[in-house]
Amino acid sequence: MFSEKKSSNSKKNIQEQNTITTGTKLTGDVVGDGNFRIEGFLEGTLKTKGKVVVSKTGKIVGVLECDSVDIAGEFDGEMKVADILKLKSSAKVFGTIKINRLEVDSGAIFNASCEMISNLKNVENGKKTA
Repeated sequence: MFSEKKSSNSKKNIQEQNTITTGTKLTGDVVGDGNFRIEGFLEGTLKTKGKVVVSKTGKIVGVLECDSVDIAGEFDGEMKVADILKLKSSAKVFGTIKINRLEVDSGAIFNASCEMISNLKNVENGKKTA
């Protein structure tokens, strides 16, 4: 009875979208279960079990850990992606990347050290995470 309600809330959290809008600069650590859309600037750490989208106007400098990410803007730092990293033609990515799968559109800039890891797992609990 109680576990069903908890499970329902977990699914709801992952479906929710958090947005850092154009013109917004956020410095610090952000942790969440839902999806994130970055249209502004984030300097720090972003950890989520959901998907991250970095729009053409978006930029992340720091650490990103997530399930999947689509980048049309810029990223510079350390990235761990449990599933897929998709780079759009306008993307600029620099740093150190650990991913399961990679998709790169023509025109994207990808100047990073990349390690392809099948079923990237969290060492602490053995569950598939970023």
